[in-house]
Amino acid sequence: MSADAARAAEMLSQLSAPQRLAAFAELVRRGAEGATIAELAYTLDVPVQKSGELLARLVGAGLATGTGNGVYRANAGVLREAAAAVDKMQPLSPLLASYPQLKGYFAHGRLTSLPPTLSERSEQTGELIVRFLALDGLCDEDELNRRLARVTDDVAGVRRMLVDTGWLERDRAGTTYGPGRKLESDRAGTTYGAGRKPESDRAGTTYGAGRKLES
Repeated sequence: MSADAARAAEMLSQLSAPQRLAAFAELVRRGAEGATIAELAYTLDVPVQKSGELLARLVGAGLATGTGNGVYRANAGVLREAAAAVDKMQPLSPLLASYPQLKGYFAHGRLTSLPPTLSERSEQTGELIVRFLALDGLCDEDELNRRLARVTDDVAGVRRMLVDTGWLERDRAGTTYGPGRKLESDRAGTTYGAGRKPESDRAGTTYGAGRKLES
């Protein structure tokens, strides 16, 4: 586990305790005004000693600032920072930076919804996922599913989209997949699809750009 992930995990662990969560929420509510140990004890209806323990744990986790009998304030910004740091660890995040128009379909580095079928953004989403998969040969469905599960919960839907847009080819048995359309680079070095449309066999099964996999 990375340092960023460990830090985020520690914060979540601290806030998983109901009383610490209530203490943090009260500090957030009070904003810059903050609260002393005694004030928080009165609001939460807990002993002063318990209030001090709650605040000490929040300060130790970086979720609050304050010392001794002074004023304690929430440090909610660290949650945003931790979330952003964890987002950057997602495998799609570096690639997604080149596709700002697709960010609405992603949450925390994971694909959460698909663009309309046959739309330009559907093509771009397929291209992005294929760049992540980086297949250099044939791949069985189980392995493909494992790779897709790293970036989406809708594994079956994304797999179908990749086939329908021609980015992946599928054999007649529907169990083996391979690269379909090639990725090209423009003069600026950005990678785009080759623009070749998928073809369909007589049975109506969709494959990649004109080349069908042997079953």
